[in-house]
Amino acid sequence: MIETIQWNADGVVMIDQTRLPAEETYVTCRSYGEVADAIRTMIIRGAPAIGVAAAMGVAIGIAQAAPADLDAQFERICAELAATRPTAVNLFWGIERMKQLYASIRHLPVEQIRERLIAEAKLVREEDIEINRAIGRHGAPLVPDGRTVLTHCNAGALATAGYGTALGVVRAAVEAGKHIDVYADETRPFLQGARLTVWELQHDGIPATLITDNMAGYFLHAGKIGCVIVGADRIAANGDVANKIGTYGVAVLAKENNVPFYVAAPVSTLDLTLPDGTHIPIEERGEAEVTHLQGIRVAPEGTAVRNPAFDVTPNRYVTAIITEHGVARAPYLESLRELDGRDRLDEPILAGL
Repeated sequence: MIETIQWNADGVVMIDQTRLPAEETYVTCRSYGEVADAIRTMIIRGAPAIGVAAAMGVAIGIAQAAPADLDAQFERICAELAATRPTAVNLFWGIERMKQLYASIRHLPVEQIRERLIAEAKLVREEDIEINRAIGRHGAPLVPDGRTVLTHCNAGALATAGYGTALGVVRAAVEAGKHIDVYADETRPFLQGARLTVWELQHDGIPATLITDNMAGYFLHAGKIGCVIVGADRIAANGDVANKIGTYGVAVLAKENNVPFYVAAPVSTLDLTLPDGTHIPIEERGEAEVTHLQGIRVAPEGTAVRNPAFDVTPNRYVTAIITEHGVARAPYLESLRELDGRDRLDEPILAGL
């Protein structure tokens, strides 16, 4: 399994996703500031993965903090990590989990606080991998045998601590004996589909075909696609889904062509405080991602640029949302709240750990 993020004696170790697929290198973050930079610059990306990174960033920050005025340092560390990227709710979920633990142990000696926070950050990683496997188990029956799955962006092992959400469903379907292949949208402008999804699937020996984003409608209309599976960065209470820019267009095309559109995401991606997707903050990134390709300018100097990193797919286009607790279907206001309230569905998520 691809190891996206790990904790070791030197710091927080991440595979550098900005260098894939040409170069498989790892970055060691030795401070919480370096973890924050890695999230901001997309060395690590994907909602579940940055949730794990945030938890580890808090832990390494406190591990290096001076014993005096620890409360103020803790708040500063959390604030800097929270400011890195606004859309993926898992980032804030990871920080909040560490905040809750800290509040319950802040009376302990400093060394014990550090040990507990490090142990918790490691546990967040372990849980994420097992959660993704549970998502895969619930989603695999939805994948039609002998057909092609279309995906957008990268919601695989690289977007999580391991195994993946959307690609986790694909992996689980293959492990169950289904014969499927994947069409991967390239996912402009950052090309996560081209650079990361295809690379992952090649690692696993799962047949993968790369298409440009504007080819999705052609293949959906041609009857080539059995289902679409994507990940999510934030899901509102009514089932509106924020995901990588371009997802909305794929969902509309899938609906038009009667192709099921599935979203695979952990319960930590749900934001039931938001009534609908209009309240989800959308990150805008720098213009160079659009005007340049691998450092080479492809647009004229002075070109005006908009670069929203995400869009919101209204719930009417979502066939089902696959979580570790089960599969939610419309009406999502009811089904998501029910799944969010469950501790487990079939079996303990951490069985065997």
